[in-house]
Amino acid sequence: MKPVYLDNNATTQVAPEVVEEMLPYFSTYYGNPSSMHSFGGNVGKKIKEARAKLADLLGAQPDEIIFTSCGTESDSTAIYATLRSYPEKRHVITSKVEHPAVKNLVEYLGRNGYRITFVPVDKKGRLDLNYLYAHLSDDTAIVSLMWANNETGVIFPVEEIAAQVHKRGAVFHTDAVQAVGKVPINMAENQIDLLSLSGHKLHAPKGIGALYIRKGTKFAPFLLGGHQERGRRGGTENVAAIVGLGKAAELAAAQMREENTRVKALRDRLENALVERIPNTMVNGDRLNRLPNTTSIAFEFVEGESILLMLDEFRVCASSGSACTSGSLEPSHVLRAMDVPFTAAHGSIRFSLSVYNTEAEIDLVIEKLPPIIERLRKMSPFWGQKDKACQIAS
Repeated sequence: MKPVYLDNNATTQVAPEVVEEMLPYFSTYYGNPSSMHSFGGNVGKKIKEARAKLADLLGAQPDEIIFTSCGTESDSTAIYATLRSYPEKRHVITSKVEHPAVKNLVEYLGRNGYRITFVPVDKKGRLDLNYLYAHLSDDTAIVSLMWANNETGVIFPVEEIAAQVHKRGAVFHTDAVQAVGKVPINMAENQIDLLSLSGHKLHAPKGIGALYIRKGTKFAPFLLGGHQERGRRGGTENVAAIVGLGKAAELAAAQMREENTRVKALRDRLENALVERIPNTMVNGDRLNRLPNTTSIAFEFVEGESILLMLDEFRVCASSGSACTSGSLEPSHVLRAMDVPFTAAHGSIRFSLSVYNTEAEIDLVIEKLPPIIERLRKMSPFWGQKDKACQIAS
């Protein structure tokens, strides 16, 4: 039985067209793109084509794109490159709801001499812009904020923020891993300096990412080695994956309308039906300003892990809003930052769709999930005392 895959913010199916494009570069065209001979040179031309396709998706110039191994490397490269370029500046600003790729790095920097400001969000997951702007200073080296949140899908006004950050002489970086391919992006029309993306979030393979570096932005390479990527990222290129990312970018551009119409409609159908049919249910985050494929739904008085295990019996794949830490369940840092009630944060499930999802799959989840929640609540010690539990949680 084919899985009902609703976990696309974690990773995506590699598109068949991408696989087809990649295959020859494992066996037939295996030359090193840095070689002087034409066998390798032709491979280099294919990398150039892939770079142009990705640049087109971003509204950027090809020479503003470097290929990396993943979104995490792109984030680390952007932040470290900026700090090395401005060693006299010791202040970094980010948000309380960033992906661990940024969050854990910035926390590390805070333990090693940097001053860190974490911008809060409101109950809908929206940034406190007044707090952000009030904490900009001449000592701020970089502001790093995600374009869209991986758990709730909430979109941040990064283009507006970048303009304000520039007024204070700082560099602006955005982790756009979840946004690329889902929302229109035109780097020629904004002031964002650095943008990270990951291939496996837009139907390319795992192990390939990219970093946009605006022309004129100071940049000290993070990974030193050979002359690859114009000296900005050493290491022999992952040719097959780069070719795949280029094809995926081409497909994403063609499917953007579908993401924002059919996929969005499927998301809304699922969300509205579950909220209507299951009592004590709430949607986490701003329902208006978010990615078209993402919904985070909290089912009070149950544990998300239990929901996922029962959904898995029907081959339904989703993600929990909780994480197992040191043997105890803790709500995600994103939901904690949003002040989602404890009784709801533990039962939060993220559904993230793609162009490969169908109405029949959504209908299956709508059919199977309400009985699962009912069954789990009957087993929950809190359900029978939900009024009292709500008082404790508040």
